[in-house]
Amino acid sequence: MQQTIFFIMGVSGSGKTTVGKLLSEHLSVPFYDGDDFHPKENVDKMREGIPLTDDDRVGWLNAINEKARTQTGGAVFACSALKEKYREMLSHKLSKKIEWIHLKGDFKTIVERMEKRTDHFMPAKLLQSQFETLEEPSAGISVDISQSPEKILETIMDNTKKTKTEFGLVGLGVMGKSLSRNLAQKGFRLSLYNRHEAVVEEKVAERFVAEFPELDTARGFDDLGTFVGSMATPRKIFLMIKAGAATDEFIENILPFLSPSDVLIDGGNSLYTDTKRRIAYLKTKGVHFIGTGVSGGEEGALKGPSVMPSGDPEAYAIVSKYLTAIAAKDKHGNPCCTYVGKEGSGHFIKMVHNGVEYAEMQLIAEVYAGLRYVNQLTPDEIADIFETWNATELSSYLLEITVSILRKKEGDQWLIDLILDKAGNKGTGNWTTVSAAELGIPATMISSALFARYISAFKAERVKFSENYHYQGIDAESAFDPEVSRVAYATARILNHHQGFELMKAASDEFQWGLDFPEIARIWTNGCIIRSVLMDELSTVFKDNKSMFDSPEIRSQLEHGHKELKVFAIQMITAGISIPCHLSALDYLNAYSTGYATANVLQAQRDFFGAHTYQRTDDLTGKYHHTQWI
Repeated sequence: MQQTIFFIMGVSGSGKTTVGKLLSEHLSVPFYDGDDFHPKENVDKMREGIPLTDDDRVGWLNAINEKARTQTGGAVFACSALKEKYREMLSHKLSKKIEWIHLKGDFKTIVERMEKRTDHFMPAKLLQSQFETLEEPSAGISVDISQSPEKILETIMDNTKKTKTEFGLVGLGVMGKSLSRNLAQKGFRLSLYNRHEAVVEEKVAERFVAEFPELDTARGFDDLGTFVGSMATPRKIFLMIKAGAATDEFIENILPFLSPSDVLIDGGNSLYTDTKRRIAYLKTKGVHFIGTGVSGGEEGALKGPSVMPSGDPEAYAIVSKYLTAIAAKDKHGNPCCTYVGKEGSGHFIKMVHNGVEYAEMQLIAEVYAGLRYVNQLTPDEIADIFETWNATELSSYLLEITVSILRKKEGDQWLIDLILDKAGNKGTGNWTTVSAAELGIPATMISSALFARYISAFKAERVKFSENYHYQGIDAESAFDPEVSRVAYATARILNHHQGFELMKAASDEFQWGLDFPEIARIWTNGCIIRSVLMDELSTVFKDNKSMFDSPEIRSQLEHGHKELKVFAIQMITAGISIPCHLSALDYLNAYSTGYATANVLQAQRDFFGAHTYQRTDDLTGKYHHTQWI
């Protein structure tokens, strides 16, 4: 506690100085009044009843921050800190633990207090502007100022001591640990739980809490009942555990310890139908359940992921401040977290996110294969090409990390050449493919990427077959201009995203979720694995268009890239390089953009052997016909 910096915040007249001094005396740490850091020109403006601007406050906030950063040990600062960006400036590069204490009261109470003051430069008439400026903090402690200063101090100490925490997290794997640290860095007091397994997993949570200074107010448990009992109600518990049966088993284990209105948040990659079932089941127990997609990997979970929660709106209202606080920020500073919709819609769009991710990864791998094996470029040379692309409209997180991957060496060897070409998957690509089939959406690129991973798993069989198969090898004349592959890749990426969003649109219509596609694209502009310049463009495209293909700009890009996609595909086929995703993209675009019919033959065949009927081009009524073919 002595290493903690306390910021007592609130509008003028809320009692910051009085409470701050009491707290500093109680903790035996220095007290600093933020008003003392104002330059003379700020004080003069306020004496004259002129509200300060954001520019006026910059030097003042930086001065307080400098004092807090150079402070030896803990301290208490009284500072209005009315906006979130002010609080960010105050906490900039502060390595110590921060506790925000918001002294909260109504306008009438505070203005009466201010009118009684005779020794302060802030006149009561400026109070309204402070209330209008105030952005209540998402983290920290909020205390009602109608209590006596001594009672307020008692409330603060009760909340900052390790008695009741405000948020719990279960499962301290890679993602769970990173999310815990993210939450703690935002000022939330945590209870952390990891199962106890003799010898294998013992006191994991306790050791983790002791490892990082930002967790100094967190508590670690390996007993489930004690963990649940450590939290204030309604409890908010984030589950970062294995999806499927393991989640159902954990729910049954924790249920006896829960109270009505507690909220469980499933942040794993659960199947959306499981989430719908769990919401309905827990509702009968009086417990809320939120299913949320979380994307960003280990780094994203720590620094800010994209978060996709769904379930009952009243349940989301209870946990929204925690989820928005840890989320990445878009280019406008808004959290990459939004209430997606009811039932399991949050897990559905995370599933589709991962399906699009599968295809994006495969497209990059296919371009790499062409440049490496046909054009005979080194990984470094390919990295140079990709780095150039990443400075254009093709910029994406996946392309960025591929540059780093291709440059990595172990000794004199590129690491990429030492990695076995046998890809794994965790099921979301399969679920996306199955869902697309169920909803009748041709998400062909996602399924092609999935089956590319499946065939890679047959490594031993492939090696054996290749040893006995007399393949002609790559034709040296098949080398191609990298610009062709750039345009082909750009075109295929658009088609991949179109298929993903069409799948989400079909699900939204089928299940009446009312998904907001501009908002979904927006929360995917940062934090998540498929963040890109294209995604940022789509967040605008969907504001004016129901489909990507309705956008003139998108159509123009496809018209420009169609030829190069075909040329690239022909070159790779000629060279004998497997490019399932690019071929799927080309086939999809051909089917959408040309009038060459094939389904008429299918309908005739179906009517021939099964009397399934067909519609005619010369009958605009839509009537179904049958022919006696023989």
